[in-house]
Amino acid sequence: MNSPFLAIDWGTTNLRAWVVGDDGQPKAHREFPLGVGRLAPGEAILRFADTVQPAMGAEELPAVMCGMIGSNLGWTPVPYLECPASIDPVSRKLHRIEREGTAAWIVPGLRCERPDGGPDVMRGEETHVLGWVAANPSRAQGEHLICHPGTHAKWVRVVDGRIEGFVSCMTGEVFDLLTTHSVLASPGDADNEGAFTEGVMAAGPGDALASRMFTARSRVVGGGMPADHVNAYLSGLLIGSEVASVPGLFGVGPGTLVSVIGDLRLAGRYRRVLELLGYRVEVHDGESAALSGIAALAAGVLAR
Repeated sequence: MNSPFLAIDWGTTNLRAWVVGDDGQPKAHREFPLGVGRLAPGEAILRFADTVQPAMGAEELPAVMCGMIGSNLGWTPVPYLECPASIDPVSRKLHRIEREGTAAWIVPGLRCERPDGGPDVMRGEETHVLGWVAANPSRAQGEHLICHPGTHAKWVRVVDGRIEGFVSCMTGEVFDLLTTHSVLASPGDADNEGAFTEGVMAAGPGDALASRMFTARSRVVGGGMPADHVNAYLSGLLIGSEVASVPGLFGVGPGTLVSVIGDLRLAGRYRRVLELLGYRVEVHDGESAALSGIAALAAGVLAR
């Protein structure tokens, strides 16, 4: 049994906080629009003390934080750890913040060499993936492929509970840029099922993606697709290209089980694409994985 503590998943846009009781269960939960991308340099420590702690009734509790709070945009830059990485070694490397009052720690991100060459990094997703492992002992055995959708999607190879390596994709950010700042920007949402599936079927390996993206415009001006279907088509095209390209970097293909961890709405889109392309899929809630990961990593420092 551990002491109660404040768990924080602090991203670029938002901050999620939980008070975790001595039984390991969440007693309170809130989300704040205080992501590091919204804050001025040095502001994170102020908002932690004057907003987050009081709102959670956690002024006297130790805190364990993951995510972009450990980047150069956050509270303090925390060096990346090299893969492979599992719960116990990462827990021993939590970065303690020296401050008056209660203790606080930040989870370091991870760095690896991609299977296709070159470096890759993650910050925050490692905690979610390790939380997914911690939530079910059977996941600490064997090899697993994890997909973590988001602004920068992560595909993660887990072997016997260790994060062995990963690949990042800018799919979410490219979608946002295309649909707001390009010639393809159009009204409408990304939820039209038919247009989304059409985009998936038009996708292929990523080496031709720049060419395929323009088909959204040519379909509209040629009368083959309404303008308000463009966003759904592009979403399917981009996710479809990602799914067609990335699993092969890990030596796997259709028929493989992919565990998707993240926001359930976005994870649902990835499920549709993966199933269309012949993969087996399980979807897991990212918020639950985040809390599970923070709790598993916190156990080491709170027990010391």
